[in-house]
Amino acid sequence: MFFPLGRPAPCIDSPHTMGILGFLSKEGRERRNLERNVGRAVNKYAQSPDRYKALQSLIEEGSPDAIYGALRRFGMMYDKSIEDEQEKEWLFDALLEKGAAIIPQVERYLQSADSISWPLRLLSKVAGKEHELEVLKRILDQHEPGYERDPTKKIQLLNHLAASKESGAPGMVVPYLDDMDEGVRYAAAEALVRLGNQDIARDPLIAHFIAESEESLRVRLQIAEGLADRGWLVKSHRPAFDKKLPDQFTIDREGRLKKKAAPT
Repeated sequence: MFFPLGRPAPCIDSPHTMGILGFLSKEGRERRNLERNVGRAVNKYAQSPDRYKALQSLIEEGSPDAIYGALRRFGMMYDKSIEDEQEKEWLFDALLEKGAAIIPQVERYLQSADSISWPLRLLSKVAGKEHELEVLKRILDQHEPGYERDPTKKIQLLNHLAASKESGAPGMVVPYLDDMDEGVRYAAAEALVRLGNQDIARDPLIAHFIAESEESLRVRLQIAEGLADRGWLVKSHRPAFDKKLPDQFTIDREGRLKKKAAPT
């Protein structure tokens, strides 16, 4: 290589030269290609075929960063809802074929994303129930009961736990009866009723129903309907319960909530 007189040849160990070499290296090219594919995959203004092609490339590459980049497509909403749903269904099926190997990337995405309904579905398919519950607990630990500007993620997690058959799920849900957000409290009450573990759920539900701190009629109605549907006894809390009981419910002699018949 020729260098002009009076100028020293650049040192190949200099940061500038190493940066150029890194840019031109195989690793550098692969990194740029990965970034381009991720960019196309989550670009709502790109054509659908271009996003498919980018997602296909990410799936085929299969590296942790590529899988994580593909998962980011679940967080992007395309203006054409039918195509948006089709792309996500395709991606879901493609990732499902990867099996348990993608669990770390799914957890990484669950930790970072705001909307997580699709990745939660994916997790339930690729992880065993016990492993799934461990992942969900780690995610919930980052979203403890209390104030959160956007509680959507908490609600999605609680709704997902409501469908779980694992014995540890109700205990994870109970603390969210005391969340600051009404929607979170409602989702927690609904989940506990659906999970149906009387030993864990009944007393916290009753305690929350009679608590002066609960000002939401919607939450109280959800609890009352759940206790009535499950047939769980409330007689030991009778005086306080009577005071808060909505008009459409009554308590029978055995101490169970009943819905009043609609007037004819």
